Amino acid sequence: MNAAAKVMWSATAALALAALFLLLRNSAAIPSLVALDPNEGWNAAHTIALMAGHPLYPASLMVNNYPPLSFYAVAALATLTSDAVIAGRLLSLLSFLAACCLIAAITRRLGAGLPGRAAAMVFFAAVLLIASDYVGMNDPQLLGHALQLAALLLLLRGQSLAAAALFAVSLFVKHNLLALPLASALWLWRQDRLSALRFAGIGGGLLVLELLLFRLTYGVSLLSVVASPRLISRDNIAFAVSHLWWAVLPLAGLIWQRHPKKDFCLIYAGAALLSGLVFSAGDGVDINAFFDLAIACALILGVTMEQTVLPSVLSAAALLVFLFFNFHNSNFFYTSAIAAQSARDIAFLRSHPGPALCDQISLCLWAGKRAELDPFNIGEQIKTGVRNPAALVEMIAAHHFAVIQLQVQDMLGPEVQTAIAKHYRLDHSDDNGAFFTPSF
Repeated sequence: MNAAAKVMWSATAALALAALFLLLRNSAAIPSLVALDPNEGWNAAHTIALMAGHPLYPASLMVNNYPPLSFYAVAALATLTSDAVIAGRLLSLLSFLAACCLIAAITRRLGAGLPGRAAAMVFFAAVLLIASDYVGMNDPQLLGHALQLAALLLLLRGQSLAAAALFAVSLFVKHNLLALPLASALWLWRQDRLSALRFAGIGGGLLVLELLLFRLTYGVSLLSVVASPRLISRDNIAFAVSHLWWAVLPLAGLIWQRHPKKDFCLIYAGAALLSGLVFSAGDGVDINAFFDLAIACALILGVTMEQTVLPSVLSAAALLVFLFFNFHNSNFFYTSAIAAQSARDIAFLRSHPGPALCDQISLCLWAGKRAELDPFNIGEQIKTGVRNPAALVEMIAAHHFAVIQLQVQDMLGPEVQTAIAKHYRLDHSDDNGAFFTPSF
């Protein structure tokens, strides 16, 4: 083993150990009743509604702007866990592990040797564990990516029709996963135009069929469902770009290197970056909008490893340095102190009989409260002028909610914020936000 190979394996091993530690940390939090992210309770609330026989897309203050398949998957697993949040976390963890294995298999299919496969898998795992809180979170993003990576592996094996079908299914798990199907179609067009037309025809036809079945089943258009109102801002894009430091070295390595599979990686990276920038313009969009870019960067490192180990070593070093300086400020919302605090907050919510308004909906669910209102999406409707806040202001004035929990005070717009300040008093605040009770 030459010196370069030793450095590469050392860097990969160090990053793998760090990723393993973070994976164990995330896994340990799965059974805990801690609100890791607002997405968790929101997804769980719709899963619980589905399991109870209620409409999955209700005309109410609980907005559902996601495709349906993930809710059925989590509901099936929740029959074993008896808790929709924990079921979703388990599914997310399993999807993450599947995605890591599929990335290794794909890089092998692209011609990478063992060092490249290891570097690709470890880089992807480290980016998600260091730069996001999605591993082990009740959210369908990683399930969708796992399905799409399986579809890509099928495509690389020459099974383009099966790949097209699986891509179509994946878009009914998470609707923002457009980069890889589009990149696959463009790459296939460069290889074999007839196969590309068949691929697009099967995929497009299945999507149309799925859209028709959705309309017949739920009585609404999925396109109108996912296009829920939200504020758009260039500041959101600038903020997202400032957090893409982990992509710089792999992308630079792609530009400098020559490789027979460079075309696919270049197309995928470009599509992933473009789609991520478009989606990140909206309020509430997280780093998950760039998970496709993380996958593309992982594949880039894997396929270019044989030519030079420098991008891989530098990428691993950058992730380790970032982790070293930011571990205690990482965005994974779990410590023993937070767990104890969450137990107190759940008990507080439970001690106030009646409806509750929570932006950390999981806290309300664990307190035995039914999810009545989706603060984020209703707030976006109010802020964009689609919804008049008068009815919600009246509910606040009438003390409809026995308790209110909010992490962002102006989430529901200034009129509602003013009504809360007028008709409720602050009981306490902590890492789970501010807790209000009626001021009679």
